[in-house]
Amino acid sequence: MAGGAREVLTLQLGHFAGFVGAHWWNQQDAALGQATDSKEPLGELCPDVLYRTGRTLHGQETYTPRLILMDLKGSLSSLKEEGGLYRDKQLDAAIAWQGKLTTHKEELYPKNPYLQDFLSAEGVLSSDGVWRVKSIPNGKGSPPLTTATTPKPLIPTEASIRVWSDFLRVHLHPRSICMIQKYNHDGEAGRLEAFGQGESVLKEPKYQEELEDRLHFYVEECDYLQGFQILCDLHDGFSGVGAKAAELLQDEYSGRGIITWGLLPGPYHRGEAQRNIYRLLNTAFGLVHLTAHSSLVCPLSLGGSLGLRPEPPVNFPYLHYDATLPFHCSAILATALDTVTVPYRLCSSPVSMVHLADMLSFCGKKVVTAGAIIPFPLAPGQSLPDSLMQFGGATPWTPLSACGEPSGTRCFAQSVVLRGIDRACHTSQLTPGTPPPSALHACTTGEEVLAQYLQQQQPGVMSSSRLLLTPCRVAPPYPHLFSSCGPPGMVLDGFPKGAAVESIPVFGALCSSSSLHQTLEALARDLTKLDLRRWASFMDAGVEHDDIAELLQELQSLAQCYQDGDSLVD
Repeated sequence: MAGGAREVLTLQLGHFAGFVGAHWWNQQDAALGQATDSKEPLGELCPDVLYRTGRTLHGQETYTPRLILMDLKGSLSSLKEEGGLYRDKQLDAAIAWQGKLTTHKEELYPKNPYLQDFLSAEGVLSSDGVWRVKSIPNGKGSPPLTTATTPKPLIPTEASIRVWSDFLRVHLHPRSICMIQKYNHDGEAGRLEAFGQGESVLKEPKYQEELEDRLHFYVEECDYLQGFQILCDLHDGFSGVGAKAAELLQDEYSGRGIITWGLLPGPYHRGEAQRNIYRLLNTAFGLVHLTAHSSLVCPLSLGGSLGLRPEPPVNFPYLHYDATLPFHCSAILATALDTVTVPYRLCSSPVSMVHLADMLSFCGKKVVTAGAIIPFPLAPGQSLPDSLMQFGGATPWTPLSACGEPSGTRCFAQSVVLRGIDRACHTSQLTPGTPPPSALHACTTGEEVLAQYLQQQQPGVMSSSRLLLTPCRVAPPYPHLFSSCGPPGMVLDGFPKGAAVESIPVFGALCSSSSLHQTLEALARDLTKLDLRRWASFMDAGVEHDDIAELLQELQSLAQCYQDGDSLVD
């Protein structure tokens, strides 16, 4: 571990969290692979915050995510639970029984063709059963994807993606994957559907001890652990798993930051009555319990609403995505996540998770909203002031927390990150004697431009802003959501028209917003309309009627924290 890194341990809980996490780690991996590129700005983001160094039993250095993920039986497809990096016969558990043995083998899942290409580029399995990884540049990141013949692009098709492991191109440590064998990923029976079921999983000594052992393994090797980020499904029983995990972290690691990203796939349909009711109940219980045990909670979804009434998915002007595909939705959310988490991953002057949470969550406002512009539009010849002025007075980013449009709402505090804009475009290059068309055009640095813009948009609001040269990586297996050109005339990453887009500028924000007042109250109203006698199966999973009454009270109390102004103050 490099000296001075403020380590973060990531927990991924649930299958959609796995989709978002797979894209997230692929983006980190792509950034590592570009670290030696002379055109890439060096030293802005510290990979040691998220990654750990290690060594196999054969002395080979590894660099793997500091990650614990939990999913259900049947969710890994061809990925082995122990990962594929530390393959060694000596790791197999010794069998003490000396009597007759009967071996039962499950049928192997066929490996996704994309992963077959990826593994052939990454290394080989030698005759002695040991995985030989190709040389890693500077001891970190993935090896270059080169072969003796002309390499073909490693691009998965949407039809080939069944589960998140079908497109994960990052090797995991054997301590990363923790499977919940008592519930099934596929089929209608044995599903982890309810909050109470999820809570009960981590009440079982087997799973609680397994999680605690993995936590201790990763935490004890950290020099300065700043905290934990939890990617947690909200719509199913993993909301209960996440709530118990956050409670465990709060009890055992008091004083560390716990930032929870509550994930919801979209969209949903009126015809699926039980699924929609369960989604509503799980989301409400998850938000309230996660808020109680986290430093900060942020729902992330491309849906338009957290409640029972379906709303159309959000629209991005320069993206074409299929909202019914988790592969697409998770890619967009991962891109936003990769941007808004920048403050606590910086090499220089980072903001700790605790300080970021404290800034955004004052007066009990521990739930925040997210928004992003993906990609940020900057036409050839434009400067950053030119582009920002085109937004006018409207809130520029697309909402990503299923809390409705942010226009007309009040922002109490915000953390904003703009990344991937070339330094030459940060300020206006006016000819001498030309009067600046706006206050932004008179600024002398890009940081000043961004700060001035936020002050104009939200006067008097506590704002923290960061401007990075480093773009967001969207190389394959990221889906083709945009062409090389976004808005008319804008070329992304300097690629000619028709070429693949490998990196994009992104504008992302976390905001403590009055929109949460209406969202949380609407959630409580939907709950009061439910006839719980019709949903006895949810209650049978470990939830009492008193728990529902307490939930409503907590939701309404949380909503009141955001009541102070439902519209902007002139």
